[in-house]
Amino acid sequence: MDIGTLFLKSNSTGIITFSELNWITTHQSSFTRLEESVAIKLGRMLDSGSINIGCRLNS
Repeated sequence: MDIGTLFLKSNSTGIITFSELNWITTHQSSFTRLEESVAIKLGRMLDSGSINIGCRLNS
């Protein structure tokens, strides 16, 4: 998993899962500046309600 793919998936579905949030927090120490900015953007989207914490159902 990488932060860019996670951002696109969360942005298109409007949902981020607990396991994805856990992945971000465990790998944040190795993020580049660009990846850090994407993680901050995801946090701001969560704060504003643009994306929600939940689960995705397979179709």
